[in-house]
Amino acid sequence: MTTTTLTCASCLTTNRVPTTRLGDKPKCGKCKQLILQGHPIELNTANVSAVLNHNSVPVLVDCWAPWCGPCKGFAPVFEAAAQQLEPRLRFAKLNTEVEQQLGGLWSIQSIPTLILFREGHEVARMSGALPLNQLKQWLLQQGV
Repeated sequence: MTTTTLTCASCLTTNRVPTTRLGDKPKCGKCKQLILQGHPIELNTANVSAVLNHNSVPVLVDCWAPWCGPCKGFAPVFEAAAQQLEPRLRFAKLNTEVEQQLGGLWSIQSIPTLILFREGHEVARMSGALPLNQLKQWLLQQGV
């Protein structure tokens, strides 16, 4: 049986879920909350390693700031993408104002910036807000 490894959005426990059961709203073995909640996970220094390294599916991170108009406009698009594309992709958000160290580590120079990670490694990056269809097209180009 093939399994997919997913980090619980609530308690960060790594869960192995049968791939055929991903659409069945799997619950965390530890905290019993839904693993996939259809919303981006808020990244911070405490959870970034677990989120990026303990998911066998790619993780798309939206690097944003609360004062950024394009970021605010893109937020509902990113939310809609999370609702539509989980579980084949995980979604996370990084507030670069709050988590300046991570923003610096990832060399965020403009926002919004999208970074696609596979197994904890950056594989693609794009700056700027996109409509949902263009975001999906970009993800297809990345093999997601």
